[in-house]
Amino acid sequence: MHKSKNSFDNIGTANRLIAAMEIAIENMIQEIQKPVDQELSGSQRKAELQSIKQTAIDAKELIIEREKLQTIINQLHEHGEITEQKDYSGGFAEQYSR
Repeated sequence: MHKSKNSFDNIGTANRLIAAMEIAIENMIQEIQKPVDQELSGSQRKAELQSIKQTAIDAKELIIEREKLQTIINQLHEHGEITEQKDYSGGFAEQYSR
């Protein structure tokens, strides 16, 4: 099947976005792994732990969004276009949203 220039550009752009998302996820993981400064006071320590938790949640959401984008790329490869409006919120996202 001959793919239009626009579809090819969409796939290339989406692949670059996936690569950037993977770097961002790795950076978030590295941030989460850093030890919490033991010198922090109670409220400062709580704020730091909350920040770590939020980073973990953000990383999880980014993983889910990356998976959705991969699904779109797969559809573009198979059909040359996104053939219908899809709801990508199910499946993988539902499984890991809790």
